[in-house]
Amino acid sequence: MFDKLKQMKQLRDLKSSMEKEDATVEKQGVKVTVNGSMKVKSVELNSDLSLDEQQSLVKQCVNEAFQKVQQRVAQKMKEAQQ
Repeated sequence: MFDKLKQMKQLRDLKSSMEKEDATVEKQGVKVTVNGSMKVKSVELNSDLSLDEQQSLVKQCVNEAFQKVQQRVAQKMKEAQQ
């Protein structure tokens, strides 16, 4: 019983910790930040680029930022299991 409660607390702590993780990727002045809940926190565009260039860079930045945050979350989960 106490082991289950302890595990539940560890999971809540881990979830809270993951939500605080941020990853930011910048390419040619286009900058995207996502958090551990896989939500986009901010997007900055570069008005010197064409619309097509900005769209392409936003997609690249979002995908790379999600990948970074997923790797960090996986590492935290691995550390929590040890």
